[in-house]
Amino acid sequence: MSWTNERSPGNWSRMLEDAGYVADEGLAVMVGLTVSLHRPLLLEGPAGAGKTSLAEAVALVLRKPLVRLQCFEGLDATHALYDWNYHKQMVDLARGDATDVFSEAYLLERPLMRALRSRDGCVLLIDEVDRADEAFEALLLEFLAGYQITVPEWRTVTADQAPIVFLTSNRTRGLSDALRRRCLYTYVSWPDMGRECAIVRRSVPGLDDEVVRRIVGAVQAMRGWELLKPPGVAETLDWARAFELGGEWSEPWIRGTLGCVIKEILDFDVVTSRIPELLDGT
Repeated sequence: MSWTNERSPGNWSRMLEDAGYVADEGLAVMVGLTVSLHRPLLLEGPAGAGKTSLAEAVALVLRKPLVRLQCFEGLDATHALYDWNYHKQMVDLARGDATDVFSEAYLLERPLMRALRSRDGCVLLIDEVDRADEAFEALLLEFLAGYQITVPEWRTVTADQAPIVFLTSNRTRGLSDALRRRCLYTYVSWPDMGRECAIVRRSVPGLDDEVVRRIVGAVQAMRGWELLKPPGVAETLDWARAFELGGEWSEPWIRGTLGCVIKEILDFDVVTSRIPELLDGT
């Protein structure tokens, strides 16, 4: 397969890094394909691995606005697609000012409609799609297949410029085959030692390399301890910033700042009992 300079994975790695996101080559390739083919990209992986921040970085690279739809149980068309301004409709009907209450003047754009009607295109993030139910997935099928939404009372809205779409999933439930077929796919795992150190150095440049390795090594060790909520990359960065304020790699400092990386009381018990392992780098 040949790549133009614009689409090359090397260029996307560099462009994402310039936007503050350190991606491996495989992920950079899939981002390049997503942008070039205008195909949605489904990002699966553990919470905190950097799926959401990837979409934010792509928006910065492309200099396009980011439209975000945060999914939740019970999400429906009125939250995701569109709704009607019923109050305005009723007032205008009562005054005799309305000739057609199902027109653009009364339409309330929700994130998916706003993405379609973005004049210069946008990056659309459908975040944690696994938190929504299967009924919402069915709503997405028309949207993802043709970048359009049918409003029965009005018309079918089709994007003049298709959005760049990212869907994220923490795998709390399985997604339908129909949804998966409409997307490109990649699994975003925890970064390896080298990549996570690079992320920390970029975000907290004042830290010594040895300190960075200790912090990242400790976080990666904790991820292997079967915690209820393993620390993500954002927690690594919080811990590094806390150290930059005046830290010392010691048991009192680790114990006192665990709230930067551990967010469950049961996990606190596990980690505090194993602090010597973090000090030893094991």
